[in-house]
Amino acid sequence: MSLAADHRRTLPSESEAILNALPNPVLLIAPDGKIIDANMAAESFFEISTQFLQRQSLKELVPFGSPLLALIDQVRSSGSPVNEYKVDLGTPRIGGDRQVDLHVAPLTERPGHIVVMLQERTIADKMDRQLTHRSAARSVIALAAMLAHEIKNPLSGIRGAAQLLEQAASSEDRMLTRLICDETDRIVTLVDRMEVFGDDRPVARGAVNIHSVLDHVKRLAQSGFARNIRFVEDYDPSLPPVLANQDQLIQVFLNLVKNAAEAVVDLGSDAEIQLTTAFRPGVRLSVPGKKSRVSLPLEFCVKDNGAGVPDDLLPNLFDPFVTTKPTGSGLGLALVAKIVGDHGGIIECESQPRKTTFRVLLPMFNPTKQFDQSNRDGVTGTPSHASQDSR
Repeated sequence: MSLAADHRRTLPSESEAILNALPNPVLLIAPDGKIIDANMAAESFFEISTQFLQRQSLKELVPFGSPLLALIDQVRSSGSPVNEYKVDLGTPRIGGDRQVDLHVAPLTERPGHIVVMLQERTIADKMDRQLTHRSAARSVIALAAMLAHEIKNPLSGIRGAAQLLEQAASSEDRMLTRLICDETDRIVTLVDRMEVFGDDRPVARGAVNIHSVLDHVKRLAQSGFARNIRFVEDYDPSLPPVLANQDQLIQVFLNLVKNAAEAVVDLGSDAEIQLTTAFRPGVRLSVPGKKSRVSLPLEFCVKDNGAGVPDDLLPNLFDPFVTTKPTGSGLGLALVAKIVGDHGGIIECESQPRKTTFRVLLPMFNPTKQFDQSNRDGVTGTPSHASQDSR
């Protein structure tokens, strides 16, 4: 009997269930460096099944010279557990930037065997980035209010004066007056887009079927800007409803799909956009001003096989006026981040050539909880948005 089979024979089913319920990847490493067993979170992290993991050595999965290999040797020789923080385990296959905290301990019942638990740093970093996105959105709100009040009125006067001059101008001067009108209209359009950030009113939220939203967005895209792009859908049909405003979710995913379509437009028949939904337990967000932590188990992704986002733009991608497009305003993703933040969720981007993923994490709809919250807020029929608003 193989070592892996012997291990499975002696491992109680209750222990297996507990390990598989953990959100963190766990590996059991043999004295020769082979992987004996892994939980479901490890399968998801390395993007391969346990059966395939058991046919590989750990050094085949992690980067060359990874500190994890040295930590395992240290634990094996000392017999004491060791922790290491912010270790990069990224590889081209599983992603170029996968920072984790490592917890390595000996398995005393089996000499030479090592248990490795990985905790992705991205969960903690998501919280910090989300707070930054919300702060940036509030700055844009103040700027939008100032622009709308101080700039739009003078622009109307400038445009009106240019139209009057155009009536008596020569054909050569008429080109200049037309240029004034066009540029004025362009600035007004930009200000109008920014005014959306100033809308601080609570939004009614309720139970939304995310698959209906994504299907609607897909139909809109295929009838217009993504007409010749292949869509791939990987949905979890058992997913519960999301606590959201349906119109705003459509706006979020339509923007993300449009960006993905523009990223793959030069690939011709190879262009592909993937839409995925999944349930990811274990992700909780600390909302400013609230003692409780909000659970974000619903994960929705928009993936494309385009060239990717430049590394220097990736950390600030959701900030206002940051764009990869030569003619872009840099407000689309900032608005997406604001809407997701107003829903108490998280948005992040992971990008490398031929694999860019925009990931949205949102709370699920809880009928009992939302009904109780609505009663406390004096609202009937729709859940209270202000109760979980992060502003």
